[in-house]
Amino acid sequence: MPRIDTYIALGDSFTEGVGDADPSSPNGVKGWADRVADELSVGNPNFRYANLAVRGKLIDQVIADQVPAAVAAAPDLVTIYAGGNDMMRPKVDIDAVVARYDAALAELVATGARVVAFTAYDAGWSPIFRTLRGRTAIYNELLREVADSRGVELIDYWRFDGYDDPRMWDWDRLHMSTRGHTRMAAEVLDFLGIEHSIVLDELPPLPPLDPAVKRRENTEWVKSFAAPWVTRRLRGASSGDTVSPKHTEPISIRA
Repeated sequence: MPRIDTYIALGDSFTEGVGDADPSSPNGVKGWADRVADELSVGNPNFRYANLAVRGKLIDQVIADQVPAAVAAAPDLVTIYAGGNDMMRPKVDIDAVVARYDAALAELVATGARVVAFTAYDAGWSPIFRTLRGRTAIYNELLREVADSRGVELIDYWRFDGYDDPRMWDWDRLHMSTRGHTRMAAEVLDFLGIEHSIVLDELPPLPPLDPAVKRRENTEWVKSFAAPWVTRRLRGASSGDTVSPKHTEPISIRA
């Protein structure tokens, strides 16, 4: 495989790293993409990286704000995860979303970079998000067709095992935890065929959760996350409205 000197990561909270708290990282989060960049930098003094992803962004915002910068960087590798926030909107034209995604992927492929996209996650196990399963499945099938036609490599997050464990998710139940991001970094590196130093711990079985504790946790979750999240959606606001990307251009990374 050709050496990767420039890696650009595009998308929303999934790629920005929300849920993987790290005060030393830009925006206070690290995430799987930064972990992948750390591994790619090993033994390569020319390695550069930019994480342009911003939480809450819709497909049109990712395309308008991030894709041109990625193209201008002349990357060797681009990863992109987009459309997930569109799927969570009350109404969405899935065909239109994928059509715009198709055009953006064509631009990225035209740079000559290795372009890697992701299917959306299957949250059918979650009582909260299982209502989105049908539209997510349709979106994924359309995205698979686009990836095949464009020569885009596709990481099939939909079919991943292991993410049906609540320990893989942050307190908000929407974003991956540090453990979830670490595993995703390993999955991406394995997909790319890159040797890495990430070691995944084996999780012991979850102990039974007392029903009273579960009710209390659910009540707190609704109060602290779900209600504010719904309110923002109704107002047309986003958690990323006041957030800037971690980088505006590729930076040098030293292992």
